[in-house]
Amino acid sequence: MLKFDGDWRFDSPGEIAPGVVGGFFNLISKIAGQFPNRYGIMEHFKQLFARAADQDYSRSSSLSWAESDLRDYMNRAGNNAPRFIEAFYDACEALRQQSPEITVPAAARINRVLFENEAGYEVVPPDLICRNPQAPVPVPVRAPSLRQQAQEAFERSLAASEKALADGNSRQAVSELLWLMESFSTIFGGVAIGEGTVEGKYFNRIVGDLKRHGGANFKRVLTWIEALHGYLSSPTGGGVLHGADLTGDLVIEPNEARLYCNLIRSYITYLMAEHERLTRGL
Repeated sequence: MLKFDGDWRFDSPGEIAPGVVGGFFNLISKIAGQFPNRYGIMEHFKQLFARAADQDYSRSSSLSWAESDLRDYMNRAGNNAPRFIEAFYDACEALRQQSPEITVPAAARINRVLFENEAGYEVVPPDLICRNPQAPVPVPVRAPSLRQQAQEAFERSLAASEKALADGNSRQAVSELLWLMESFSTIFGGVAIGEGTVEGKYFNRIVGDLKRHGGANFKRVLTWIEALHGYLSSPTGGGVLHGADLTGDLVIEPNEARLYCNLIRSYITYLMAEHERLTRGL
């Protein structure tokens, strides 16, 4: 088994990149070509991918069905990229030990498929390393001090933003998270900080109150948050809240959208931690 973040076994960090399923299946076909019984190799890989897909394994009635069923198991396992890669790696390593006369892909050959398809992972035995710069900054799903209805809206907005990024809807993805940061800031209303209390009910007033009464580091981060919020809100900036300047650049490129989303997600996480600190014991 490969070593990677244990949470990935329960919550997928993302699907395997398009093209990896076909790339690995081609390698399996080349492995099978070294055996007089291709059917047995297909069944061997089927068992590992069925386990990765949390499916019950059953033998196929023929070679053609075994190949088709293997494809199906691989597609299902592809919903969780780390477990998918681990299934292929473990199947190869098992064959290496059982039949040392047979050549199976080394880590470098596996990594070539991953690299060519921009999968964002690298096998460095015994570890699986995430090399994906596009991975989203994690935000705790359960936000503090939110009632159930607000919590559901919070989770929906996080999910909607990530889906919009995956679908190529950059402006929508950024807008969802910017709205979420604005909305989450309202939980600071009435919170005592320093020698004052947060009186504001809207984002700009709330941030202003927090800056007046918070410490130096808190003020610095809030200044960055204000700057990003102001730029993305402005028609001559990101234009994601108040409309874009039709005479300017209307396009937010995917890499820019991911940068903005990751910055906003990191700020939301920071605000969560600060709210918990300020309200601890209340």
